[in-house]
Amino acid sequence: MNYGLQMYSVRDITGTDLAGALKKVAELGYSFVEFAGFFGNSAEDVKKMLDDNGLTVSGTHTGWQELTDDRIDETIAYHQVIGNKNIIIPGADLSSREKLDDLIALINRAQPKLAAACIALGYHNHSHEFIPTAYGAYIHKELEEKTNVEFEIDTYWAYVAKEDPVATLERLKHRMRVIHLKDGLQDGHGKALGEGTAPVAAVREKAIELGLKMVVESETCDPTGIEEVGRCIRYLRSLEA
Repeated sequence: MNYGLQMYSVRDITGTDLAGALKKVAELGYSFVEFAGFFGNSAEDVKKMLDDNGLTVSGTHTGWQELTDDRIDETIAYHQVIGNKNIIIPGADLSSREKLDDLIALINRAQPKLAAACIALGYHNHSHEFIPTAYGAYIHKELEEKTNVEFEIDTYWAYVAKEDPVATLERLKHRMRVIHLKDGLQDGHGKALGEGTAPVAAVREKAIELGLKMVVESETCDPTGIEEVGRCIRYLRSLEA
């Protein structure tokens, strides 16, 4: 099986040595990566880092601020150079009705422009999107109903919100191409894969059934990011065995 890694998992080294981080990730056996920032590196340099390590890019976490009318063309150009066809909004401050409406409007403006450049637009959830806001909205439901955005379901945060991650994948399979495979405790404390209580093995099986890419994310850098994501891929290999 091929697995990807969300590079936020090794944020303790990416900011100062993105090339070295990618090299270590590839050596662990990850086949592709999802970026969470480029730390001032040019698109050409990032593409070379990927090529040098036999990696591809499955997506990027790109803030909505990079998709505004005055910045989207620059964003598209960068992602075309690195070979990325999947931009994912990693979340947003949606603490008011106005902010949610503004995000929905931005998604509906940006998605056709990205599609014309053969780039998909996705949204990555945390737990709060499945829980009613103070102003009475279910954010994920509104995104499902008022946009055509794809979803990168973070299966751990869905679990924290007391959603069934496997059922969520089945329900939204027509709007998904990639998921976050993550573990942790019900209270929101993240763990390496196989060290928490989330249904990681069942989620993995469902993702395989649906043909979804699996991007590992492990957030606690315990004791370092590389050591933690090393335990993650060893756990996944043990499931294969």
